Amino acid sequence: MHAILSQVLILLFLTSARDPGIIPRNLHPPEEEFRYDSSVSIDIGGRQTPSLQFPRTKEVMVNGHPVRVKYCDTCMLYRPPRCSHCSICNNCVERFDHHCPWVGQCIGLRNYRYFFMFVSSATLLCIYVFSFSAYYIKVLMDDNHGTVWKAMKESPASVVLMAYCFISLWFVGGLTGFHLYLIGTNQTTYENFRYRADNRTNVYHRGCLNNFLEVFCTEVKPSRNNFRALVQEEEVQRPPPRVVTREPEQELGGDPRSKVEDDLDIGEDLLKISQRRNIDEIDEDIRSRGSNGPYNNASEGDSVLGSDRRAPTVRSEERPSSWRRSGSWEIAPDVLANSNVTETRSYVSARQ
Repeated sequence: MHAILSQVLILLFLTSARDPGIIPRNLHPPEEEFRYDSSVSIDIGGRQTPSLQFPRTKEVMVNGHPVRVKYCDTCMLYRPPRCSHCSICNNCVERFDHHCPWVGQCIGLRNYRYFFMFVSSATLLCIYVFSFSAYYIKVLMDDNHGTVWKAMKESPASVVLMAYCFISLWFVGGLTGFHLYLIGTNQTTYENFRYRADNRTNVYHRGCLNNFLEVFCTEVKPSRNNFRALVQEEEVQRPPPRVVTREPEQELGGDPRSKVEDDLDIGEDLLKISQRRNIDEIDEDIRSRGSNGPYNNASEGDSVLGSDRRAPTVRSEERPSSWRRSGSWEIAPDVLANSNVTETRSYVSARQ
Protein backbone atom coordinates (compact mmCIF):
# COMPACT_ATOMS: atom_id res chain seq x y z
CA MET A 1 0.00 0.00 0.00
CA HIS A 2 2.81 2.42 0.83
CA ALA A 3 4.42 1.74 -2.53
CA ILE A 4 1.22 2.50 -4.43
CA LEU A 5 0.62 5.64 -2.38
CA SER A 6 4.18 6.86 -2.99
CA GLN A 7 3.77 6.19 -6.71
CA VAL A 8 0.54 8.22 -6.83
CA LEU A 9 2.16 11.18 -5.08
CA ILE A 10 5.25 11.12 -7.31
CA LEU A 11 3.15 10.98 -10.47
CA LEU A 12 0.97 13.82 -9.18
CA PHE A 13 4.09 15.93 -8.68
CA LEU A 14 5.42 15.12 -12.16
CA THR A 15 2.09 15.96 -13.75
CA SER A 16 1.62 19.30 -12.04
CA ALA A 17 5.24 20.50 -12.05
CA ARG A 18 6.21 19.54 -15.59
CA ASP A 19 5.96 21.81 -18.62
CA PRO A 20 2.95 20.52 -20.59
CA GLY A 21 4.41 21.76 -23.89
CA ILE A 22 3.98 25.52 -23.81
CA ILE A 23 4.97 27.23 -27.06
CA PRO A 24 6.89 30.49 -26.50
CA ARG A 25 5.17 33.59 -27.70
CA ASN A 26 6.43 35.78 -30.51
CA LEU A 27 7.19 39.42 -29.94
CA HIS A 28 5.93 40.33 -33.39
CA PRO A 29 3.57 38.73 -35.93
CA PRO A 30 5.20 36.55 -38.60
CA GLU A 31 6.44 38.96 -41.25
CA GLU A 32 6.74 36.33 -43.95
CA GLU A 33 2.96 35.96 -43.97
CA PHE A 34 2.20 39.66 -44.46
CA ARG A 35 0.46 40.75 -47.63
CA TYR A 36 -1.23 43.92 -48.81
CA ASP A 37 -4.93 43.66 -49.48
CA SER A 38 -6.07 46.34 -51.92
CA SER A 39 -9.75 45.45 -51.45
CA VAL A 40 -9.65 46.64 -47.84
CA SER A 41 -8.19 50.14 -47.74
CA ILE A 42 -7.80 52.80 -45.10
CA ASP A 43 -8.50 56.47 -45.73
CA ILE A 44 -5.50 58.45 -44.50
CA GLY A 45 -5.34 62.13 -45.37
CA GLY A 46 -7.84 61.76 -48.20
CA ARG A 47 -5.86 58.96 -49.87
CA GLN A 48 -6.79 55.31 -50.04
CA THR A 49 -3.95 53.06 -48.87
CA PRO A 50 -4.08 49.24 -48.88
CA SER A 51 -4.27 47.63 -45.41
CA LEU A 52 -1.63 45.21 -44.15
CA GLN A 53 -3.17 41.79 -43.50
CA PHE A 54 -2.17 38.14 -43.26
CA PRO A 55 -4.25 34.95 -43.52
CA ARG A 56 -5.99 33.81 -40.34
CA THR A 57 -5.58 30.14 -41.26
CA LYS A 58 -3.29 28.06 -43.41
CA GLU A 59 -3.03 24.39 -44.31
CA VAL A 60 -0.25 21.92 -43.48
CA MET A 61 0.13 18.28 -44.45
CA VAL A 62 -0.15 15.60 -41.72
CA ASN A 63 0.19 11.94 -42.77
CA GLY A 64 -0.73 12.91 -46.31
CA HIS A 65 -3.88 14.83 -45.29
CA PRO A 66 -4.30 18.63 -45.26
CA VAL A 67 -4.90 20.05 -41.80
CA ARG A 68 -5.93 23.64 -41.18
CA VAL A 69 -4.05 25.52 -38.47
CA LYS A 70 -5.18 28.81 -36.97
CA TYR A 71 -3.41 31.98 -36.03
CA CYS A 72 -3.30 32.89 -32.32
CA ASP A 73 -3.69 36.62 -31.70
CA THR A 74 -2.39 36.35 -28.14
CA CYS A 75 0.80 34.40 -28.87
CA MET A 76 1.17 35.91 -32.39
CA LEU A 77 1.96 32.60 -34.08
CA TYR A 78 0.36 29.88 -36.15
CA ARG A 79 -0.51 27.02 -33.85
CA PRO A 80 1.01 23.66 -34.77
CA PRO A 81 -1.37 20.75 -35.45
CA ARG A 82 -3.23 19.54 -32.33
CA CYS A 83 -2.22 22.69 -30.49
CA SER A 84 -4.74 24.90 -28.73
CA HIS A 85 -4.71 28.01 -26.57
CA CYS A 86 -5.68 27.43 -22.94
CA SER A 87 -7.91 30.22 -21.68
CA ILE A 88 -6.93 29.55 -18.05
CA CYS A 89 -3.15 29.33 -18.44
CA ASN A 90 -3.24 31.81 -21.35
CA ASN A 91 -0.69 29.78 -23.31
CA CYS A 92 -0.63 27.71 -26.47
CA VAL A 93 0.02 24.07 -25.52
CA GLU A 94 1.16 21.33 -27.91
CA ARG A 95 -1.21 18.36 -28.21
CA PHE A 96 -3.57 20.10 -25.82
CA ASP A 97 -5.81 17.60 -24.03
CA HIS A 98 -7.55 19.64 -21.33
CA HIS A 99 -6.90 21.83 -18.30
CA CYS A 100 -7.20 19.77 -15.12
CA PRO A 101 -8.36 21.84 -12.11
CA TRP A 102 -7.49 19.02 -9.66
CA VAL A 103 -3.87 19.03 -10.80
CA GLY A 104 -3.76 22.78 -11.46
CA GLN A 105 -1.99 22.33 -14.79
CA CYS A 106 -2.69 21.89 -18.48
CA ILE A 107 -2.40 18.37 -19.82
CA GLY A 108 -0.45 18.32 -23.04
CA LEU A 109 2.31 16.64 -24.99
CA ARG A 110 4.97 16.52 -22.28
CA ASN A 111 2.91 15.45 -19.26
CA TYR A 112 0.06 13.42 -20.71
CA ARG A 113 1.65 10.03 -19.95
CA TYR A 114 2.29 11.05 -16.35
CA PHE A 115 -1.30 12.23 -16.02
CA PHE A 116 -2.64 8.91 -17.30
CA MET A 117 -0.32 6.96 -14.98
CA PHE A 118 -1.45 9.16 -12.08
CA VAL A 119 -5.14 8.54 -12.79
CA SER A 120 -4.65 4.79 -13.30
CA SER A 121 -2.52 4.52 -10.12
CA ALA A 122 -5.20 6.39 -8.16
CA THR A 123 -7.75 3.90 -9.50
CA LEU A 124 -5.59 0.96 -8.35
CA LEU A 125 -5.15 2.63 -4.96
CA CYS A 126 -8.90 3.02 -4.50
CA ILE A 127 -9.47 -0.62 -5.48
CA TYR A 128 -6.70 -1.74 -3.10
CA VAL A 129 -8.02 0.24 -0.11
CA PHE A 130 -11.62 -0.78 -0.74
CA SER A 131 -10.69 -4.46 -1.08
CA PHE A 132 -8.58 -4.70 2.08
CA SER A 133 -11.13 -2.71 4.13
CA ALA A 134 -13.82 -5.17 3.10
CA TYR A 135 -11.51 -8.11 3.85
CA TYR A 136 -10.78 -6.74 7.34
CA ILE A 137 -14.50 -6.53 8.13
CA LYS A 138 -14.84 -10.13 6.92
CA VAL A 139 -12.05 -11.18 9.30
CA LEU A 140 -13.80 -9.48 12.24
CA MET A 141 -17.00 -11.31 11.42
CA ASP A 142 -15.22 -14.67 11.41
CA ASP A 143 -13.34 -14.09 14.65
CA ASN A 144 -16.30 -12.89 16.67
CA HIS A 145 -18.88 -15.06 14.96
CA GLY A 146 -21.02 -11.98 14.63
CA THR A 147 -22.93 -10.11 12.00
CA VAL A 148 -21.80 -7.42 9.60
CA TRP A 149 -23.20 -4.67 11.78
CA LYS A 150 -21.16 -5.77 14.78
CA ALA A 151 -18.00 -5.88 12.65
CA MET A 152 -18.68 -2.39 11.28
CA LYS A 153 -19.17 -1.07 14.85
CA GLU A 154 -15.82 -2.52 15.86
CA SER A 155 -13.97 -0.88 12.87
CA PRO A 156 -15.72 2.33 11.77
CA ALA A 157 -12.55 3.48 9.94
CA SER A 158 -12.85 0.60 7.54
CA VAL A 159 -16.42 1.64 6.74
CA VAL A 160 -15.36 5.23 6.07
CA LEU A 161 -12.51 4.12 3.79
CA MET A 162 -14.80 1.77 1.89
CA ALA A 163 -17.36 4.55 1.28
CA TYR A 164 -14.70 7.07 0.24
CA CYS A 165 -12.94 4.70 -2.16
CA PHE A 166 -16.25 3.52 -3.63
CA ILE A 167 -17.23 7.08 -4.52
CA SER A 168 -13.76 8.03 -5.79
CA LEU A 169 -13.55 4.90 -7.88
CA TRP A 170 -16.39 6.10 -10.08
CA PHE A 171 -14.49 9.25 -10.93
CA VAL A 172 -10.91 8.06 -11.37
CA GLY A 173 -12.03 4.69 -12.73
CA GLY A 174 -14.27 6.30 -15.33
CA LEU A 175 -11.53 8.76 -16.24
CA THR A 176 -9.05 5.92 -16.69
CA GLY A 177 -11.40 4.04 -18.99
CA PHE A 178 -12.14 7.16 -21.04
CA HIS A 179 -8.45 7.92 -21.56
CA LEU A 180 -7.76 4.31 -22.52
CA TYR A 181 -10.27 4.82 -25.31
CA LEU A 182 -8.62 8.12 -26.33
CA ILE A 183 -5.15 6.56 -26.41
CA GLY A 184 -6.38 3.60 -28.45
CA THR A 185 -7.88 5.94 -31.08
CA ASN A 186 -5.12 8.57 -30.81
CA GLN A 187 -7.41 11.43 -29.81
CA THR A 188 -7.34 14.12 -27.20
CA THR A 189 -10.17 15.18 -24.92
CA TYR A 190 -10.39 18.51 -26.77
CA GLU A 191 -10.61 16.82 -30.17
CA ASN A 192 -13.14 14.28 -28.99
CA PHE A 193 -15.57 16.85 -27.62
CA ARG A 194 -15.09 19.39 -30.40
CA TYR A 195 -14.94 17.29 -33.56
CA ARG A 196 -17.10 14.36 -32.55
CA ALA A 197 -20.22 15.85 -34.17
CA ASP A 198 -18.37 16.82 -37.36
CA ASN A 199 -17.59 13.22 -38.32
CA ARG A 200 -14.09 14.18 -39.34
CA THR A 201 -11.49 11.63 -40.34
CA ASN A 202 -8.86 11.14 -37.64
CA VAL A 203 -5.63 11.72 -39.53
CA TYR A 204 -3.53 10.88 -36.45
CA HIS A 205 -4.84 7.33 -36.00
CA ARG A 206 -2.04 4.82 -36.64
CA GLY A 207 -3.52 1.66 -35.17
CA CYS A 208 -4.21 0.74 -31.56
CA LEU A 209 -0.76 -0.71 -30.80
CA ASN A 210 1.14 2.12 -32.48
CA ASN A 211 -1.02 4.65 -30.68
CA PHE A 212 -0.10 3.19 -27.28
CA LEU A 213 3.56 3.07 -28.28
CA GLU A 214 3.40 6.71 -29.35
CA VAL A 215 2.11 7.80 -25.95
CA PHE A 216 4.23 5.64 -23.62
CA CYS A 217 7.36 4.67 -25.54
CA THR A 218 8.38 7.75 -27.51
CA GLU A 219 10.99 10.16 -26.20
CA VAL A 220 9.63 13.24 -24.47
CA LYS A 221 10.64 16.37 -26.31
CA PRO A 222 12.67 18.92 -24.37
CA SER A 223 10.92 22.02 -23.19
CA ARG A 224 11.00 25.06 -25.42
CA ASN A 225 11.09 27.39 -22.43
CA ASN A 226 13.89 28.18 -20.04
CA PHE A 227 11.98 29.05 -16.89
CA ARG A 228 15.16 29.77 -14.94
CA ALA A 229 16.43 32.40 -17.35
CA LEU A 230 16.28 36.05 -16.46
CA VAL A 231 13.74 38.16 -18.26
CA GLN A 232 15.38 40.54 -20.69
CA GLU A 233 13.79 43.83 -21.54
CA GLU A 234 13.05 44.40 -25.17
CA GLU A 235 15.11 47.18 -26.67
CA VAL A 236 12.76 49.75 -28.08
CA GLN A 237 14.21 51.89 -30.82
CA ARG A 238 13.25 55.43 -29.98
CA PRO A 239 12.90 57.90 -32.84
CA PRO A 240 15.48 60.73 -32.96
CA PRO A 241 14.40 63.96 -31.28
CA ARG A 242 12.79 66.48 -33.57
CA VAL A 243 14.81 69.64 -34.14
CA VAL A 244 12.47 72.59 -34.37
CA THR A 245 13.93 75.40 -36.47
CA ARG A 246 12.31 78.78 -36.54
CA GLU A 247 11.85 80.33 -39.95
CA PRO A 248 12.47 84.04 -40.57
CA GLU A 249 9.66 86.33 -39.60
CA GLN A 250 9.35 87.68 -43.12
CA GLU A 251 8.35 84.24 -44.41
CA LEU A 252 5.68 83.88 -41.74
CA GLY A 253 3.75 86.93 -42.94
CA GLY A 254 5.86 90.03 -42.19
CA ASP A 255 7.04 91.80 -39.07
CA PRO A 256 4.53 91.44 -36.20
CA ARG A 257 5.50 94.87 -34.83
CA SER A 258 4.39 96.60 -38.03
CA LYS A 259 1.11 94.72 -37.85
CA VAL A 260 0.52 95.94 -34.29
CA GLU A 261 1.28 99.52 -35.30
CA ASP A 262 -1.19 99.29 -38.18
CA ASP A 263 -3.85 98.03 -35.79
CA LEU A 264 -3.14 100.93 -33.43
CA ASP A 265 -3.44 103.45 -36.27
CA ILE A 266 -6.78 101.98 -37.29
CA GLY A 267 -7.95 102.18 -33.67
CA GLU A 268 -6.88 105.82 -33.47
CA ASP A 269 -8.81 106.64 -36.64
CA LEU A 270 -11.92 104.99 -35.29
CA LEU A 271 -11.54 106.98 -32.07
CA LYS A 272 -11.38 110.25 -33.99
CA ILE A 273 -14.44 109.32 -36.05
CA SER A 274 -16.43 108.55 -32.90
CA GLN A 275 -15.36 111.83 -31.30
CA ARG A 276 -16.34 113.84 -34.39
CA ARG A 277 -19.72 112.16 -34.46
CA ASN A 278 -20.37 113.09 -30.82
CA ILE A 279 -19.28 116.69 -31.41
CA ASP A 280 -21.53 117.05 -34.47
CA GLU A 281 -24.52 115.82 -32.51
CA ILE A 282 -23.79 118.32 -29.72
CA ASP A 283 -23.34 121.15 -32.23
CA GLU A 284 -26.70 120.45 -33.84
CA ASP A 285 -28.39 120.37 -30.43
CA ILE A 286 -26.86 123.73 -29.45
CA ARG A 287 -27.89 125.37 -32.71
CA SER A 288 -31.46 124.12 -32.37
CA ARG A 289 -31.67 125.56 -28.89
CA GLY A 290 -29.63 128.69 -29.61
CA SER A 291 -32.17 129.96 -32.12
CA ASN A 292 -34.50 130.81 -29.20
CA GLY A 293 -31.79 132.36 -26.99
CA PRO A 294 -29.24 135.23 -27.16
CA TYR A 295 -26.30 135.18 -29.55
CA ASN A 296 -23.67 135.16 -26.82
CA ASN A 297 -24.79 131.68 -25.75
CA ALA A 298 -24.02 130.35 -29.21
CA SER A 299 -20.62 132.04 -29.23
CA GLU A 300 -19.97 130.69 -25.77
CA GLY A 301 -21.01 127.24 -26.95
CA ASP A 302 -18.69 127.53 -29.93
CA SER A 303 -15.85 128.52 -27.63
CA VAL A 304 -16.59 125.50 -25.48
CA LEU A 305 -16.74 123.28 -28.55
CA GLY A 306 -13.51 124.75 -29.81
CA SER A 307 -11.83 124.04 -26.51
CA ASP A 308 -13.36 120.57 -26.46
CA ARG A 309 -12.16 119.80 -29.96
CA ARG A 310 -8.63 120.42 -28.86
CA ALA A 311 -8.98 118.58 -25.56
CA PRO A 312 -8.96 114.88 -26.50
CA THR A 313 -5.53 114.44 -28.08
CA VAL A 314 -3.94 111.03 -28.38
CA ARG A 315 -0.21 110.68 -28.62
CA SER A 316 1.19 107.69 -30.38
CA GLU A 317 4.39 107.85 -28.30
CA GLU A 318 2.47 107.30 -25.03
CA ARG A 319 0.37 104.28 -26.02
CA PRO A 320 -0.43 101.87 -23.22
CA SER A 321 1.69 98.76 -23.10
CA SER A 322 -1.40 96.54 -23.44
CA TRP A 323 -2.02 98.00 -26.94
CA ARG A 324 1.43 96.95 -28.05
CA ARG A 325 0.94 93.39 -26.86
CA SER A 326 -2.58 92.65 -27.97
CA GLY A 327 -3.26 95.27 -30.62
CA SER A 328 -6.88 95.77 -29.46
CA TRP A 329 -9.10 98.53 -30.73
CA GLU A 330 -10.72 99.44 -27.39
CA ILE A 331 -11.01 103.17 -26.50
CA ALA A 332 -9.04 104.25 -23.47
CA PRO A 333 -11.09 105.10 -20.37
CA ASP A 334 -9.53 108.60 -20.00
CA VAL A 335 -10.60 109.55 -23.54
CA LEU A 336 -14.16 108.45 -22.86
CA ALA A 337 -14.17 110.49 -19.66
CA ASN A 338 -13.05 113.62 -21.52
CA SER A 339 -15.76 113.14 -24.14
CA ASN A 340 -18.41 112.82 -21.42
CA VAL A 341 -17.17 116.01 -19.73
CA THR A 342 -17.34 117.89 -23.02
CA GLU A 343 -20.90 116.73 -23.62
CA THR A 344 -22.08 117.82 -20.17
CA ARG A 345 -20.44 121.22 -20.53
CA SER A 346 -22.14 121.84 -23.85
CA TYR A 347 -25.52 121.00 -22.43
CA VAL A 348 -24.96 123.37 -19.50
CA SER A 349 -23.97 126.22 -21.80
CA ALA A 350 -27.01 125.63 -24.02
CA ARG A 351 -29.39 125.87 -21.08
CA GLN A 352 -27.81 129.09 -19.90
